[in-house]
Amino acid sequence: MNVATAQTTVKMSAVKSNNYGVAYSLPKTMIEVNAHYTKTTRKVGEFYQYAERYLSISNPITEDAVIYTLTGIDATTQGIIDKDKSYLVEFKANSLSPFVTLTNDGLLCAINEDYAFPKVEMAELTPAEAVKTVDPRSYLSEEILRAGSTAKQAELIAKQIYRLRESRNNILTGDADNMPPDGQAYKLVMSQLDEQEKALTAMFIGTESSESGSERFTVVPNEKDIKDKVLFRFSAKLGIVSADDLSGAPVYLSLKNKEPRTEQVLTEKEAKEMEKKFSSGIIYNVPNKAVLTITYNSKDYVNTECDVVQYGVQDVLAKQMFDNNKRPIKVTFYPELGAVKQIIQ
Repeated sequence: MNVATAQTTVKMSAVKSNNYGVAYSLPKTMIEVNAHYTKTTRKVGEFYQYAERYLSISNPITEDAVIYTLTGIDATTQGIIDKDKSYLVEFKANSLSPFVTLTNDGLLCAINEDYAFPKVEMAELTPAEAVKTVDPRSYLSEEILRAGSTAKQAELIAKQIYRLRESRNNILTGDADNMPPDGQAYKLVMSQLDEQEKALTAMFIGTESSESGSERFTVVPNEKDIKDKVLFRFSAKLGIVSADDLSGAPVYLSLKNKEPRTEQVLTEKEAKEMEKKFSSGIIYNVPNKAVLTITYNSKDYVNTECDVVQYGVQDVLAKQMFDNNKRPIKVTFYPELGAVKQIIQ
């Protein structure tokens, strides 16, 4: 569920010119939510009131409408720079060529070790096919166009639809007077008959088209649980609307710390020791697990566990760990979390 904020790195050496120190930043967790929907546009046919009489269609579209359907919600966590968590890695002047690997925006990736982000397979996007729009009136005969009433036009169009069906059936059974000469001609003729029938039938039953869309939302938690935050609202008539737009039903986001830590009360001596510990060395994050749920109409679209930096604590790798010139310690981190991944000695 975690996604790195950057996919390239830079290597910073601790040398005399920078006083053997390298600045780095730690991240905080951001939740990215993508809401996916379908927009369906329904248009009434010109002769819908005659659909049952002439074509035995009992359920034509009777009014224009736009209908939105929420098709899915997914969520990922990302690490973003925490502006309040910038530090300096300091090494001894005689350390053996120490270096720090950072993301381009300064997040800590590794110490004395290269870092490569895992390759992400990107799904190849297939361009959507353009929907061919056909004007059904281009298929109407002069007799139909000059008919004196709507009812008469509907009757003549229905007869034309039945003739098209009869022609297709005759070709299928081999009874047509003029059969297509080869397979390619057969496909072309059948395609044209289908196209004409669909276009004319749509004048009775109406048309329906759909398109997909999505919107992105982000939430940056603090150290407290989130209970039923209205992320956005969804309306069948308007689609995704803002959280304060009561025309839609709410989509709730909740985030619960699985193991909240009780705040420690330190004595004055312990506080000084803690301050001294954090005044040198490499500060890193120890995230906590949390349960993320996103709900709409009492249905969980997201119910998963994730790491959240803000729910955890910080700790320190002692600076002395990196003073060994013969066998320098290597440390790799999870850049999106600022947490230690591996220590190699």
